[in-house]
Amino acid sequence: MHPQLTHLTPPRDGTPITLKNGRLTVPDHPIVPYIEGDGTGPDIWRASVRVFDAAVAKAYGGKRAFVWFEVPAGETAKAQYQEWLPSDTIEAVRFYKVAIKGPLTTPVGGGIRSLNVTLRQVLDLFACVRPVRHVKGTPTPVTHPELMDVVIFRENTEDVYAGIEWAKGTPQALRLIEFLEREMGKRVRPDSGIGIKPISETGSKRLVRKAIQYAIDNNRKTVTLVHKGNIMKFTEGAFRDWGYELAKAEFRDAIVTEEEVTAGASREGKVLVNDRIADSVFQQVLTRTADYDVFATPNLNGDYLSDACAAQVGGLGMAPGANMSDDIAFFEATHGTAPKYAGKDVINPSSLLLSGEMMLKYLGWSEAAQLMTTALERTIQQKRVTYDLARLMEGATELKTSQFADAIIENMS
Repeated sequence: MHPQLTHLTPPRDGTPITLKNGRLTVPDHPIVPYIEGDGTGPDIWRASVRVFDAAVAKAYGGKRAFVWFEVPAGETAKAQYQEWLPSDTIEAVRFYKVAIKGPLTTPVGGGIRSLNVTLRQVLDLFACVRPVRHVKGTPTPVTHPELMDVVIFRENTEDVYAGIEWAKGTPQALRLIEFLEREMGKRVRPDSGIGIKPISETGSKRLVRKAIQYAIDNNRKTVTLVHKGNIMKFTEGAFRDWGYELAKAEFRDAIVTEEEVTAGASREGKVLVNDRIADSVFQQVLTRTADYDVFATPNLNGDYLSDACAAQVGGLGMAPGANMSDDIAFFEATHGTAPKYAGKDVINPSSLLLSGEMMLKYLGWSEAAQLMTTALERTIQQKRVTYDLARLMEGATELKTSQFADAIIENMS
């Protein structure tokens, strides 16, 4: 069984991944759609896919293998199909449940403002999941990068990313400014641009649910709700309140709140649910790094926080990510397209590699995931790295993207 597509032809070999009662059924030869990406995307994809395939082949003695299905988006899709995000691509990802992609460009001009945001909204990928931990040997700007080991669950569809805004002086902005003053008694300068920040109970609770379930499934000790509710009481403050409501209503036997612990409740064997003001968290991930474990955040806070945490372990080049719904998982490189380096075979593919590790774990192929990350760590500790890391390491051997992949595969032996 395959999806009905207009232009693309699904692979004849392989079997779709299916989902029943919230549980994945993963065949030995799953069909996985992929998008190479724009700019340096093809370079890092070609390197990464060889590592993925080598890890799976070695871990399972050739009994398992990915069946890759290229689906277009970005500049490739525009050139072939005169559209940035073809419906075939959306349908393929929706049908096959698990996909992976390189970085995509942001189209210039009207229409789609961001392909990444559009993918999240069209597929309702409401949770951006960003694990941040140090890969041994990676140079970083902090003294103890090994203390950073967090997973950030960022709400992906609401907040200021909803795209509800109007430019200064437009009829829409002027009408809204006039309405606010006439109906709500709120004066806004007439030369203002206007944006709306929606945060819903539905969006907040399903995000927090996913974060707490992850903590339970992965033996994490704490889930921290990050918000600026002291200022934005009815959006981010509500996110905090809804988060606690959800935790107590659906996970009562598995969680305890910080307030309850302060009152004398035991936290032994339970996930601690607490909350922190956003600006405080930015300080504390530096000064009290080891205190934090899993974060659940509204969209904008999570965007800032995930990049700030990534900086402590070597930057976005070492940061994996995925966008998820309850039935679709789309793994991705978290950095940009870097078009000036396109085709030069020099970019560090580690963000996509580590996103592939996330994907392997999600599929239940943890042996291949461990084999790949151990080999990656060994390669970096040998100081056989791409230029971005080589310039920060004394005595490093600078490798091309493809050579870095070769070294990782060699280190699987």
